[in-house]
Amino acid sequence: MKITGYSTRVVNLPRPVGPLGGGPGANVATFVTLKIQTDEGVEGIGYAGFASNVLTKALKEALDGLAGLTVGDDPMMTEAIQQRLMVAGGGGAPAGLVTRAVSAIDVALWDIKGKASGHPVWKLLGGHRQRVPTYASGYLWRTYDLDALAETAPKLVADGFKAMKFRMGAEDSLSKELERMKVMREAVGPDIDIMLDINQGWDVNQAITVGRELVNYDLFWLEDPIQHQDYSGMARIADAIDTPIASGEYHYGIVPFRHMLEERSIDIVMADLLRAGGLTGWMKIAHMAEGYNLPIVSHLATEVMAHGVAAAPNGLTIEHMPWTFDMFTEEPKIEDGMMVLPDAPGLGIEFDEEALDRYAAS
Repeated sequence: MKITGYSTRVVNLPRPVGPLGGGPGANVATFVTLKIQTDEGVEGIGYAGFASNVLTKALKEALDGLAGLTVGDDPMMTEAIQQRLMVAGGGGAPAGLVTRAVSAIDVALWDIKGKASGHPVWKLLGGHRQRVPTYASGYLWRTYDLDALAETAPKLVADGFKAMKFRMGAEDSLSKELERMKVMREAVGPDIDIMLDINQGWDVNQAITVGRELVNYDLFWLEDPIQHQDYSGMARIADAIDTPIASGEYHYGIVPFRHMLEERSIDIVMADLLRAGGLTGWMKIAHMAEGYNLPIVSHLATEVMAHGVAAAPNGLTIEHMPWTFDMFTEEPKIEDGMMVLPDAPGLGIEFDEEALDRYAAS
């Protein structure tokens, strides 16, 4: 089998609210879709995105340039293709648009592998289980006031979620931050898992001070309390509070995770598919975390990342983020708080061509 061609397009998907409030692109999520064709008629899909909208043109050009280099390659040679593309992208530290583009290509290649072999990707990657816990993430933003939190959180429980994530880190006092936590716990009761994301909004001392108070609310994890490259600072926080620290979504490639693990700066490893290097890179991080006896969780890209978490023995939970769902003919299946992986070959998803036409960038 050989790669014979590819196609890309930019789509602007609507979303009800941006994570940080208003401003350009707050109500739009922009992605560059990818299709890779082969001489045996098997086609793989992927996408790049979750980057600043001002970089969309550059991201598409990077994806077009790198995808073009795969024509004539054997799509089963994912490691060889990824290594060659990273070098072609400039070598050095694997970061930025190059890694995002290579990650999209890697996902499409795994889709081809699955379709060609007749197996779902989660089985090809390891096949640990078909049902994985999931949590609601695309809601409960930092811009929500207390009334909005109290109203939205119970709706997620009614929708069948047994876990959810909300955001803090923007209040001007400790008491106001803690009031958000209090409202959330009271809104969902004691049996729902709550994750808390700070998005690097605190410093070390603030994280320890607030973190020690948060222990009374039975948090599932505290995510990215400080700047993501402060490994020693994160380790101080992890040692000082009882709530598990989750981090890793901002890192590119696999090397930073080695440093985080060696520093013992995290309790839960969170890796981003499009920064890690696609499914190939993400699974390497998962196995590295397993060697340190730590769980791994996904970040964004729900319909793809479900395959990685289901394949990893230390896969803990899948982030249910709905921003990409309008691109596909169906949404991930959820039963009793668990995401059910498809039996269909490949990723088990297909682009909704009418939706892509409807949301195509002008």
